[in-house]
Amino acid sequence: MTSVDFHFNTPDRLSHACRLVRKALRTAAISEEKPLLVFCGDPDRLALFDERLYEFSDEDFIPHVEFDHPLAEESPVLLCASQWTPEKPRTAFMLLNLDDEVPEFFSRFDRVFEVVGPDEDDKLKARKRFSFYRDRGYNINRYDLQNADAR
Repeated sequence: MTSVDFHFNTPDRLSHACRLVRKALRTAAISEEKPLLVFCGDPDRLALFDERLYEFSDEDFIPHVEFDHPLAEESPVLLCASQWTPEKPRTAFMLLNLDDEVPEFFSRFDRVFEVVGPDEDDKLKARKRFSFYRDRGYNINRYDLQNADAR
């Protein structure tokens, strides 16, 4: 069953998401064979995240492309702004959800990351996503950046 990791109280949602992707790459948790999919139905937010992946670290390059790009088969990080329906057997096993809603396809993944920023509207939307997962019995891990021991 899919497990869900919520990262709460992040000072900057997109910067924290970049760090999560970098950590997954560094620990070889993702690869060309098992990529991470970043989903956001808001194309502007996804484009901003794309820019942040290039800018957030001078020492790290995070290879990433749109999920339907010709180089998608070679990239460990795929960006997606629409409902994800893989045409080939290759599937991602980690999902980073930057959308305000739970994607319909989330249960195809072994692990889902949700990142919650400081703004009240973002927190309210995250509570709804949290309730969705909890009410359906998904295992939820909580990471409160204000209190590293909260789980």
